[in-house]
Amino acid sequence: MTRFNIASFNVKNLIEADQEYYRFESYTPEEYAWKRAWLADQLLTMNADIVCFQEIFSEAALRDVVIETDTLGLAANEANIPDRSKGYARKAIFRKLAYEPYTEAALAFAPNLFNGGAGDRRPGVAILSRFGFKGAPEIIQDLSEPLKIPFSDLDGGDGGQYSIKRLSRPVLKVRIPVGDQVVTVFNCHLKSKLGEFPKAEGAAFPPAADLINYDPAARAMGSLRAGLRRMAEAWVLRGAILEELQAGHPVMVLGDFNDSEHAVSSEIITGEAPFRNYAWMRRHDAETSRDRYSDDENETIQEKIGRVRLYSAEKLFVRKSLRDMVYTSAFGGVFESIDQILMSRHFHPEFEHKIGEMEYFSAFNDHLTDGSHPEAPYNKLASDHGQIMAHMVLGDSDG
Repeated sequence: MTRFNIASFNVKNLIEADQEYYRFESYTPEEYAWKRAWLADQLLTMNADIVCFQEIFSEAALRDVVIETDTLGLAANEANIPDRSKGYARKAIFRKLAYEPYTEAALAFAPNLFNGGAGDRRPGVAILSRFGFKGAPEIIQDLSEPLKIPFSDLDGGDGGQYSIKRLSRPVLKVRIPVGDQVVTVFNCHLKSKLGEFPKAEGAAFPPAADLINYDPAARAMGSLRAGLRRMAEAWVLRGAILEELQAGHPVMVLGDFNDSEHAVSSEIITGEAPFRNYAWMRRHDAETSRDRYSDDENETIQEKIGRVRLYSAEKLFVRKSLRDMVYTSAFGGVFESIDQILMSRHFHPEFEHKIGEMEYFSAFNDHLTDGSHPEAPYNKLASDHGQIMAHMVLGDSDG
């Protein structure tokens, strides 16, 4: 059997000191040193074989974090791992405590096409893999053809269309050799819930951004635009996932979805949840009230839906462990999971032809504080997301 850990880590605005990423936002050298040390400590604690990072403004800054992680990890090995001359050196606990440096690991970085100069930068994503990559990483952001989403009115007439030419942030796709398998991994960061507010040409700011002259209707329309974009980006990602699944490839999707598991955008990515039985349902081409799907047709429908569906690692774990307090975001009194790990049925414990499954699920969220709290500590420097990690095993998990 081959065991590996795969994690998602939104680092919150990683860039070197004295670099203005958003307008008037930058780190002093001391703040950057603190942030780098905090991220390295988190990465060391996770000790994951594959890490999907979001909000990376600078590949060099991420490499700095990895180097600092290795420095901390090797020092921890020196202090905690006995040499082979010790009679107890083979104890299983020391295998668990040992840190494996990322010296030989591969790093793929997908910069944001919208990245501008100082004060107008946009973050990208990255994937770190101790197993390297098979083939070249792929970046999905600039669409070869605009995505056009047609609408029809309730009377069947033309309801207009919504279209996008690019994703707000890149999706990074890599193929990773693990044991004798190759797993396709997608890392995404979908459009946030922050409203999209248009401004007139030459204007200094959008009218809806003026909170003194608060316009609730315009603010609500901004949220509608953000939601449409997030769902459209989810559909583009779903298309890339389907290509892999239809080719028979195991798939894992990680990242900041900016929505919970049951949001429409997340359900677009995971695919349709099937009914338990379609034999009771009236056929799509029914001519009488008795025309329903047969038992054989039910089996066909179940297979067609199931083979392209993704499953939440968090929910598989909650069902297995009876836990109910996994969250990766806390703001305004709301604790929710907007960072997710999804996997194809190749890893589902109940799938007859599984290649492996998840043994455990970890959430690193002790640093999170409710953003509405007046004394929430170091919100600017530490990540405002919890990290999540799936502990996977490939092979015959039943021994």
